Amino acid sequence: MRIDMLQSDIEIARSVELKPIWQVADLVGLSGDDLVLHGKHIAKVPIGIMKRLADRPDGKLILVTAATPPPKGAGKTTATIGLAQSLVRIGHRAMVAIREPSLGPCMGMKGGAAGGGYSQVLPMEEINLHFTGDLHAVTMAHNLCAALVDNHLHQNALPEIHPRRVVWKRVIDMNDRSLRHIVIGMMDQGIHGVMREDGFDITAASEIMAILCLAENLSDLKRRIGNIIVGYDSKHRPVAAREIGMEGAISALLKNAMNPNLVQTTEGTPAFVHGGPFANIAHGCNTLTATRIALKLADFVVTEAGFGADLGAEKFFDIKCRIGKLNPSAAVVVVPKSSYDCHGLENILKHVNNIRSFNVPAIVAINRFMNDDSRKLDTIRHECEAKGIEAFVTDFRESGGDGGIALAERISKLCTGTDPPPLQPLYRLDAPLCEKIETIARKIYGAGTVDYSSVAEREIQRINNLGYGGLPVCMAKTPLSLTDNPKIPGCPKDFTITVTNARVSAGAGFVVVSTGNVMTMPGLPKEPAALKIDISDDGAITGLF
Repeated sequence: MRIDMLQSDIEIARSVELKPIWQVADLVGLSGDDLVLHGKHIAKVPIGIMKRLADRPDGKLILVTAATPPPKGAGKTTATIGLAQSLVRIGHRAMVAIREPSLGPCMGMKGGAAGGGYSQVLPMEEINLHFTGDLHAVTMAHNLCAALVDNHLHQNALPEIHPRRVVWKRVIDMNDRSLRHIVIGMMDQGIHGVMREDGFDITAASEIMAILCLAENLSDLKRRIGNIIVGYDSKHRPVAAREIGMEGAISALLKNAMNPNLVQTTEGTPAFVHGGPFANIAHGCNTLTATRIALKLADFVVTEAGFGADLGAEKFFDIKCRIGKLNPSAAVVVVPKSSYDCHGLENILKHVNNIRSFNVPAIVAINRFMNDDSRKLDTIRHECEAKGIEAFVTDFRESGGDGGIALAERISKLCTGTDPPPLQPLYRLDAPLCEKIETIARKIYGAGTVDYSSVAEREIQRINNLGYGGLPVCMAKTPLSLTDNPKIPGCPKDFTITVTNARVSAGAGFVVVSTGNVMTMPGLPKEPAALKIDISDDGAITGLF
């Protein structure tokens, strides 16, 4: 019962009487024997279930993305969860498929990432903190690789890895700018280790995380991990993880993390929360395994891709859908009033047209935040409709599934009884690497030219020479602007994108291209969210939002 519309997310979460997870599983045809329980309200679903479900037809896949978001987000996760609840309310079997929160943003600026208000995935505290340990498993798997590389150097083992050409950093699931650049192996001036420069990325930027999210099964996981390039020898030949023999142990650490996590929304809708790559520095989508299993279990699967459509959605289409042979039926572009005020109508139009360029229908959801003026939201809707864009005002935070009935009915009508139009990727995989980069920059961002630093030119040439030029491109860019400068709002045209670096993620199966000053290890803000989080003597957590 909704007593106070000003309740915090955590207060609302605690007011919900959760169903036992086996009852939630039953809603989509899973039995208790299909679950590995993590308490009463969380379970893992073994990926082997796909063998039993293989002959079932797939449901409809709906992507939730956004226009260029404000710094604290557009409310995509809330809209994703809310839309699935709305689809259930109009009679469909629906599921949510989203990413797991990273502790970095949770303790930093953004706070939790489990939705908001009456459109959350629960239990909220567990999901936002350690959950089932998947991110810790990724962290340890990544750092095992790093430890084995440094031991390989220390033992002077073969194949040779040049100490100055190690490309495998360490990771931690926290925003910690002081770890961006470090020196290791300093004990006794390197006598008991190889002294060299190193650094940390955040776990969500790890190639191991990307591999976990794109691997089809344990065999594919192990193959991809073996493909990881950890460094280069003195002749610039790449050294792969399998040449050191580490892929078995790393895969073993990820055995349980491969299985999707099943939880529930505030209205009891089944939800997979699995995987957690950032969309500004990785591909920004939940695991392929969770999405595929959900499509076998539900009529509609509502998923999200991080940040604006220039980042998450483009990578969802060009990387995840291409690798996983997925064909989404529609996309919802979330637009809060704050995005409209900062970036204007042209920005919304740009993102919608970007979605349409992939041959995917796009609908705008004008996401209501508390205290928004209804007249202003209606104005945004009318302006979108005047430009030929279907738009709906949604109120998922305060009203849950009731807040998006009209949008759900339109999605249902759009998708029911017809196959989705074939997805049209933005570029051919056999196109030259620079052509793929420039196609994304011009067609998706609106850039006029692309400049390459000398470092980027050298690395792109190396990637081509090694035979990886045919991989898809994963652009690393600020999410706060269509440009590579976070301070430029709106919908600029004919600007210059500066490519500063490039590296091949051979295990994940894409080339990461860095633009501007994008960083793979965020820092904490002046007033971190962590300073507001506390725990009482009886174990109740406060301050999460």
